[in-house]
Amino acid sequence: MLFRMIKGALFRQRGKMLLIAFTIALGASLATSMINVMLDVGDKVNQELKAYGANIVVKPQDSTLLSDIYDVEDESGAITSAWLREDELGKLKTIFWAFNIVDFAPFSQTEAILPSENTVEVVGTWFNHHLDLPTGESLDAGVASLRSWWELTEGTWIDEQTVDAENTIMVGALVAQRENLHAGDTLTLRGSASQREVTVAGVYDAGGDEDEQIYAPLDLVQALNDTEGKIASIEVSALTTPDNDLARRAAQNPKALSSKDYETWYCTAYVSAVCYQITEVITGSVASAVRQVADSEGAILDKTQLLMILITALSLVGSALGISNLVTASVMERAQEIGLLKAIGARDRSITGVLMTEILITALVGGVVGYFMGFGFAQLIGHSVFGSTIEMKPLVIPVVAALIGLVTMAGSLPAIRMVLRLDPAEVLHGGH
Repeated sequence: MLFRMIKGALFRQRGKMLLIAFTIALGASLATSMINVMLDVGDKVNQELKAYGANIVVKPQDSTLLSDIYDVEDESGAITSAWLREDELGKLKTIFWAFNIVDFAPFSQTEAILPSENTVEVVGTWFNHHLDLPTGESLDAGVASLRSWWELTEGTWIDEQTVDAENTIMVGALVAQRENLHAGDTLTLRGSASQREVTVAGVYDAGGDEDEQIYAPLDLVQALNDTEGKIASIEVSALTTPDNDLARRAAQNPKALSSKDYETWYCTAYVSAVCYQITEVITGSVASAVRQVADSEGAILDKTQLLMILITALSLVGSALGISNLVTASVMERAQEIGLLKAIGARDRSITGVLMTEILITALVGGVVGYFMGFGFAQLIGHSVFGSTIEMKPLVIPVVAALIGLVTMAGSLPAIRMVLRLDPAEVLHGGH
């Protein structure tokens, strides 16, 4: 009997039931897409921000305070008085969060004299250096991707895979303009330990202090100032989780954490945890976050997630209002039927149960359709905004189901109140 009543009501009012299902589907689709994007947006935003440089800098422990405060130089003319070991760079990819380190490059600076007798700062680094890792894997790392915003005005990036790459340089725009240098020109650089004839591979415009510098392969700079195997600093680009209170406490003193908090912190990709693990594998090093980049990542991510939560909440509120209007209209149309049921002895609880069963069946259909619509919307957002697919999280299914259930119940409350207040005598009398 109950099944026949529900089936009859659904078919008799299929127009309104389809509208209710459509309203629920819209709410479910928006909730599905926003929640999936919100859960996946952290890595996407981090990947986007990695195009704007490193978020971790590694320096020698002995020179960190002196060189940062007093700009100490050593006898070779290099700008730092202590060094890191070049042969330990591969260890960066052996830490717990190795897969979160997406790029890195070593740096070593020295001063050299140009043919014009002007002095210029020469920065030695990797460009697209091929590195065989202790894990048996290999990668290409360097400033070609770490400085992706630099604009090449002439020539090309140095390709370290070519035979003569060690004798090529990249010249900053201001240096090139002052010295009248162009791609393909040759010149001699004189360092404190040796001199080298080099060719200009390209001219770059970085829009900053780098335009007053020359960038060269690391081996070239090490030969100029006799620092083979030594580097002054490392810039690391890593995918990290925005800081919270635990991360801030750990950054001050990891040893002050309880064993449980320490394990949670160490096994979470906080920038402070990644820095700590880097110092564990690089001898005599201090790793610190580039706060402007790290803080920007957290702020942008928090604001993006807040925006998505607000969009989801507003869409669900809109769905609840739409459901309320449609269900109330449905109850008004069936007032005589409900009045007759009450007149022959049906209880309010039974009538309410029938109505809610009809609405929940409709909500189930709308929710399923909405979930798959949301799947499509999420991929559309992923490809248009981030250029990649959005991973669909299984967690979203029960979350969206619970939200749709709550929205459906909330939207049905006005109609249920109308059913409870309905007087059979007035309704049936009015029907005559």
